[in-house]
Amino acid sequence: QVRLIESGGGLVQAGGSLRLSCAASGQTLTSLNIGWCRQAPGKEREFVAAIMWRDAFTYYADSVKGRFTISRDNAKNTIYLEMSSLKPDDTATYYCAAARHFTTFADSYDDWGQGTQVTVSS
Repeated sequence: QVRLIESGGGLVQAGGSLRLSCAASGQTLTSLNIGWCRQAPGKEREFVAAIMWRDAFTYYADSVKGRFTISRDNAKNTIYLEMSSLKPDDTATYYCAAARHFTTFADSYDDWGQGTQVTVSS
């Protein structure tokens, strides 16, 4: 099992930027896919972005492509989500999650962090 701890959420104005961090521990990360998913009030949890730890292959949901960047720091076992040009629709609780295979479906992730709130004001 992978332990995931998110940080970096907060309140930002539309058009602003935030960086989320996810510290991972508990097992070797090399074979894992680490993703960010989000859930807004009254909505289902949705996939945002993912990175394969082994080769840094990345994938993004269309709604964030060109605005968000996912990356990893091997030495720190940390995954980042750089968010720019934020919109009120990006308001949600953001979760870091781990899967043993590549997936872009939120329901397919195995381990989850506790989440961090991102609020974008208009």
